[in-house]
Amino acid sequence: MAEDHTNQQPQQPPQPAAPQGFDAQQSQAYAQGQAQPFAQSQPYGQAQAQQPYGQPSAHQYAQPGCGQQYYAPAAQPVYAAPASRKKNMTPWIVLGVILFAVVFCFTIGAMSCSSAVRSLSNFGMGSVEEGFTDGPTVAVIDISGTIQYDGTACSPEGLSSLLDQAEENDDIEAVVLRVDSGGGTATAGEEMAEYVKRFSKPVVVSSASMNCSAAYEISSQADLIYVNKTTDIGAIGTVMQVTDLSELLDKLGISVDNIASAESKDSSYGTRPLTDEERAYYQELIDVTNEVFVENVAEGRSMSLDEARALATGLPFTGEQAVENGLADEVGVFDDAIEAAAQLAGLGSDYNVITLTQSSDLGSLMDLLSESDSDSATSAAAAKLIELLKNEGVLS
Repeated sequence: MAEDHTNQQPQQPPQPAAPQGFDAQQSQAYAQGQAQPFAQSQPYGQAQAQQPYGQPSAHQYAQPGCGQQYYAPAAQPVYAAPASRKKNMTPWIVLGVILFAVVFCFTIGAMSCSSAVRSLSNFGMGSVEEGFTDGPTVAVIDISGTIQYDGTACSPEGLSSLLDQAEENDDIEAVVLRVDSGGGTATAGEEMAEYVKRFSKPVVVSSASMNCSAAYEISSQADLIYVNKTTDIGAIGTVMQVTDLSELLDKLGISVDNIASAESKDSSYGTRPLTDEERAYYQELIDVTNEVFVENVAEGRSMSLDEARALATGLPFTGEQAVENGLADEVGVFDDAIEAAAQLAGLGSDYNVITLTQSSDLGSLMDLLSESDSDSATSAAAAKLIELLKNEGVLS
């Protein structure tokens, strides 16, 4: 049997209870949605989490003098910030402890093992200083590789730095250049030859398998040149290469348009043959450069210019041939060159032999740690360590 619903009233949803502290009128307005509760004190972070980020809070205030409304700070979810910062700081705290431990260990080791630090430095960990040599010494500088501007002993900057070390160290009384190089950049060889020429102490060259071109220009300024019988030495000459790829480019269907500020600016790019005028110009340029080479050899080997030019064939000689034609002095091994350097310096048979090397960051750090056990030295060592780690990419 169907029920009669005609007289029943629609069911009303329950009215929300008014917040504590509202009177009857406010409670009725609140039930009808015309009033909002007062801001209530809640724990830090709770109120922010209950309201979506970026939406205005019901509690607004106006800044005096401005017609703009500013939302209460409760609308920003700042409750997550402190925990995030604390978490991100943890790796840095750990790294700081590790750095402190490393610096502390280095400092203790330097105070108790200063002699070991000196030994490491003598074998390439850093530059040789006054305290690292003990009595008359012959210093060895290795020039092994291409003569160029790379900061090593095969460059003007590197060789100059090492020669300065030997010049300023009173214990070092002679230098041996151990040369094993086929040459390189003409200008770099010219500069390095000048540095050897200006050096005030005896210099002896020990030639390894090769001592040619720019390397020989440097060697020619030494007091004595030792060679092995099978050493390739000399090759006095200057060369410039211009490769013409134009025919190959044509066969490949490649067209190159050079837009240059002057007619000959693209002459060495290899996309076209040289003109007769350009070839003559480059030949004159090479001749002038080579003349500087020949003059240096003539001066260093006490030859006339004509004698030096006669030997400037661009070809190398064997060690024995070089002794015969005057480009070298003696056939002998590395030890013979060291002994000759000691004799030139008047050292007799009682002397030390060390190898001069470029200063490294690690060597400088060890030097700092061994200088003093004071707090200032430790701070300097720590700063140096941090700088080293940054250079190596460990720290940013």
